[in-house]
Amino acid sequence: MQTAVAAGIARPDPKPTLYRILFLVSLVHLFNDSIQAVFPAIYPILKDSMGLSYTKIGLLTFSLNFTASIMQPIVGAYTDSKPSPFLLPLGMVFTFAGMLTLAFAGNYTMMLLSVLLVGLGSAVFHPEGSRVSYMAAGSRRGLAQSIYQVGGNAGQALAPLMAIFIFYRLGLSGAAWFTVVAAAAIGVQMYIARWYRGYLAAHPPKPKTRGSRASGLQAERKKQITVALYLLVFLVFARSWYHAAISNYYSFYAIENFGISKETAQYFIFAFLAAGALGTLLGGPLADRFGRRNILAFSMLGSAPFAILLPFVGQVWAFVLLLLIGFIVLSSFSVSVVYAQELMPGKIGTVSGLIVGLAFGMGALGAVALGKLIDLTSISFTMIACGFLPIIGILTMLLPSDRKIREWNAEMGEE
Repeated sequence: MQTAVAAGIARPDPKPTLYRILFLVSLVHLFNDSIQAVFPAIYPILKDSMGLSYTKIGLLTFSLNFTASIMQPIVGAYTDSKPSPFLLPLGMVFTFAGMLTLAFAGNYTMMLLSVLLVGLGSAVFHPEGSRVSYMAAGSRRGLAQSIYQVGGNAGQALAPLMAIFIFYRLGLSGAAWFTVVAAAAIGVQMYIARWYRGYLAAHPPKPKTRGSRASGLQAERKKQITVALYLLVFLVFARSWYHAAISNYYSFYAIENFGISKETAQYFIFAFLAAGALGTLLGGPLADRFGRRNILAFSMLGSAPFAILLPFVGQVWAFVLLLLIGFIVLSSFSVSVVYAQELMPGKIGTVSGLIVGLAFGMGALGAVALGKLIDLTSISFTMIACGFLPIIGILTMLLPSDRKIREWNAEMGEE
């Protein structure tokens, strides 16, 4: 009788895809990012209640994202060498403290402290969350990363609705409700951390040898990988500038140009982010079929015509375009992480922290710059200028193809 292998039937993956863990870490990602995204959603409230300028609003975004971005690669590099399962619930403790501070914030300094604590919690969670999804992925790394990332994008999409139904009714004291969300996330993280610890015991990391990829890689190959990684970070950076423009400032644009209320303006942001969550979910499978680099290019160049048109249309068409732009531009959200992980295998935490953290944190500089540009010119001019940012996606053609990366990994004996 033929064996399964002799018959050509694929053997079961020795590390099957663990959907239970993937959905749980995605749920925590939803909790974490919904809390983090609350801040941009309540900017109109803060602007009126505290008399903030657009520059000060930009500085809040910068403080939140820059704290997370600088720490993420550091946390990732540390846990690459010393995996630490119980950092997961610890990170959410910082987020809990940040929302408790926000509930009692009476001035701008307290607001800054709140965003710094939430940013620190996010910095701890994201690289370790990516590592958990990688470990639970089995052979379906693209799908696993999409499941993980869609939780975060869904959380961002929910933030405008939370602002409408909580903060616009209760004011900043409504932040106290989010401590309940953070507490629930801590409980889930404890469960994931115990699984993480068991996984490490069952699959101890392989000891590094002198013939490892890091020490044996040719100088030319090192240069190619480094250049590709820098280019990828720059592209994510540019995408983040556009994301910051819409998520932080488009509600002000809608209020000013369409004559709508603050609450109604939040539905436009919800449309952009909800469509982005769907794009994130489908981006991984699409990349498996059409190639990761191709989806990276499509996410920016495909959204460019709609982004350029957005400031020149009326209220109804603006809502439609935001749906299209959100879906397309964020379809590469998870893809960019997996592309980077395959570009530098063995550095899961570092690379995840670099792409999700540092690149987005540098994008936070865009929030400050855009806020200053609005103060100096107008919000309409700024939105028109930002519409041209996705054109930078033409640079994706300079990235190595998926096949080239597989060839490099095969040369160096990587999976």
